[in-house]
Amino acid sequence: MSDFIKDNPVTNFSRGFFSPFRAGRFILGCPRLFKYILIPFIINTSVFSLAVYFGLNFFNDTVIHRIPQGDAWYWLILFYTLWVVAALATAVLVFFAFTVVGNLIAAPFNDLLSERTEETLAGRRNEEPFSLGAFGKDVRRTLVEESKKMLFFVLGMVLLLLLNLIPGVGTMVYSVLSVLFTLFFLAVEYTGFVFSRKRSTFRDQRRFIFGRKFLMLGFGVGLLVLLAIPFLQFFCIPVAVVAATQLWWDCSGGGGPASDRGTP
Repeated sequence: MSDFIKDNPVTNFSRGFFSPFRAGRFILGCPRLFKYILIPFIINTSVFSLAVYFGLNFFNDTVIHRIPQGDAWYWLILFYTLWVVAALATAVLVFFAFTVVGNLIAAPFNDLLSERTEETLAGRRNEEPFSLGAFGKDVRRTLVEESKKMLFFVLGMVLLLLLNLIPGVGTMVYSVLSVLFTLFFLAVEYTGFVFSRKRSTFRDQRRFIFGRKFLMLGFGVGLLVLLAIPFLQFFCIPVAVVAATQLWWDCSGGGGPASDRGTP
């Protein structure tokens, strides 16, 4: 049993950080998972391409023309400062669109991927052929749960944006809290597939996450790094699902109820 909760914070963070990359190797060594990744990959590629296309059009056609310009040197500094801020804001919007829409559409397939990953870790093999009827039974439940998480994320980010209205420190506080909130959301989002299948409550999931803060923090940071690597971000969602399932499996002692385990 790999009991993460007894290790020091640095070790936990490191294990969480490298978990997406460990999951990538796991997927490559388990071809039976490929069919559960193909459709989400196509979905993610399409959503990301559309998000970038509309994001660039919005930036070039709308944002640039609204930035004040002038001939004096200070206008030039103001223009490029606002250009950088606008570019970062557009990139954040593209990331949100990709994350929210991509996760919502691919959620039923991610649920199956998490289930098959757990079966592989347990040494079980479910060779039952794919059935649209059986698949459809869980789609509604998965989409409802995913919609709740996406709504929670969007509302949280909107509320955090209000911090920018505070003079002076508002922007700095927003930057820090938005990153921490994003890391927390990534942990909630991808461990959620396991807890949803186990019919566990959100309270159980929170206990699991906060009981392993540095492990989950490393997991979120590792995903953000993966999202920053060109082309690999298309595989980020299925890799995150597998990584979260592996972390849950390790922390729960091989498939036991994780919420029943001790917390530090």
